[in-house]
Amino acid sequence: MISTEAVNADPATANHTASHTASQAGESGLVCVGLVKKYGGVTVLNGVSLSVLPGNVVGLVGENGAGKSTTSAIIAGMVQADDGVMSLDGLPYQPRTPADALKAGVALIHQEIRMIPELSVAENIFLGRLPLRRGKIDRRSINESSAHMLGLLGSDTDPRRPVAGLSIAAQQEIEIARALTRDPRFIIFDEPSASLGESETARVFDQIHLLRERGVGIVYISHRLDEIGELADSIVCLRDGALAASWSERDVAKSDIVRAMVGREFVFGHSAPSDKQADVALEVTGLGRTGVFEDINFSVNRGEILGIAGLVGAGRTEMVRTIAGADRATAGTVTVEGVPVTIRGPHSSIAAGIAMVPEDRKNQGLNLDRSGAENMTLPWERKLTKSGIITKRRIIDVANRQREFLDIRGNVDIPVSSLSGGNQQKVLLGKWLVKTPRVLILDEPTRGVDVGAKMTIYQTIRSLAEQGVAIIVVSSELEEVLGLSHRVLVMAGGRQRGILSRDDATPERIMDLALATNSVVQALSPTNATTAQWSTHTVNEGNTHDV
Repeated sequence: MISTEAVNADPATANHTASHTASQAGESGLVCVGLVKKYGGVTVLNGVSLSVLPGNVVGLVGENGAGKSTTSAIIAGMVQADDGVMSLDGLPYQPRTPADALKAGVALIHQEIRMIPELSVAENIFLGRLPLRRGKIDRRSINESSAHMLGLLGSDTDPRRPVAGLSIAAQQEIEIARALTRDPRFIIFDEPSASLGESETARVFDQIHLLRERGVGIVYISHRLDEIGELADSIVCLRDGALAASWSERDVAKSDIVRAMVGREFVFGHSAPSDKQADVALEVTGLGRTGVFEDINFSVNRGEILGIAGLVGAGRTEMVRTIAGADRATAGTVTVEGVPVTIRGPHSSIAAGIAMVPEDRKNQGLNLDRSGAENMTLPWERKLTKSGIITKRRIIDVANRQREFLDIRGNVDIPVSSLSGGNQQKVLLGKWLVKTPRVLILDEPTRGVDVGAKMTIYQTIRSLAEQGVAIIVVSSELEEVLGLSHRVLVMAGGRQRGILSRDDATPERIMDLALATNSVVQALSPTNATTAQWSTHTVNEGNTHDV
């Protein structure tokens, strides 16, 4: 690896470094020097500087709460800096609103989805600038333009359909398409792949490469360091609101980046899970929802971690939501520790000992206006007190226990919206661990969290498995699925394509199954050619029902 030069997290040093960078850039590009932001006397950004040249990608990394979102919000005109200066191609750049930034050619693609569900896909893409024809919205124009832009991203989403009901991944593609229709000169991508699978992420990467070729400057924010290494021409690392390190090349050791992010040596990697127990905790037989998924068959033992893999749209989330009672099954049975469960809603699953942490923590998992402590106790108020009225003291006691167990860093007595993404995710996890479940379902458990929070969540998952909890992990990150799981169930097109043992679960085998169609799976049946034998073994191993 090449040598790296750490930059001191000191405002004066940061200003000097940025000024030098700006002078090198000349009048070209987006340059930020010494950005400072304070809230109520608390400094959340302290002298941060960076520059983006046309046609270059700057990778912006740091733990949750490091200042990445504040920096991007200032650049995009969402908030104003208390100190520091910005310039665009040598001219002062001071956006007071996002509209100012867009007018100057600077767009931000948010990690958090911002859609009006009742409107169509095309209407959301052109929201605020809908073209008119003879006094009416020119729907033909917006539908054709939206279809073209979505097509560039590899999406076949119908622009005429409402956003309501679309997956988070599909909505993320719409967010990206909305920004691209403005033909921006500089784009900030804030965790664009957090809700995307590998194939969808690859399409976003293809678009970024095209944008770079067209001279668009890009700031790419991600917790996935492999993505940074693949895309970035240079890397900027923030820690505690200040510049911690920067690199002018992309070929940087992951360990060096992580050390700069967390300020200490950090062991990054997965270890094999502890042995599962012999008792079956959850058994699913013939589970289906008409038109969504069908014929799902698997079991999970106590202490076992079952990974669920597949591309976006494979039916993974829909399947686990049905087990958790969020959606109603039209076929099949669910058994918990040998007892059949009639699932009429989430309350039925919770009563049976099934808990689920949803993928969308802000819209589906947390009450953002309530404190972290209140969020963790809301589902359990009747069980936490004999009188039916929960006291503030009891809430604090439960919250403190969960905070210590999950290493929640932040004040859990303030609205959860004020916490970083990683701490919000830990609060959501803690909410469903106040009472230890028999079966815990985790849908994208580390979406949008930093490497430190990821490791804490991984340790928690393994600890729960060691206590005998049966765990299902749905994840778009193959590394996560492979690192955590005893076995991996692969879905495609609403069907179960196979269950792989830990030894047999490789990225190649998982992707082969994830891309399978019914005809492909039929071709891999035991009666067919020997060239497909390894896949046949993969499909049938650990699965008592043929796919």
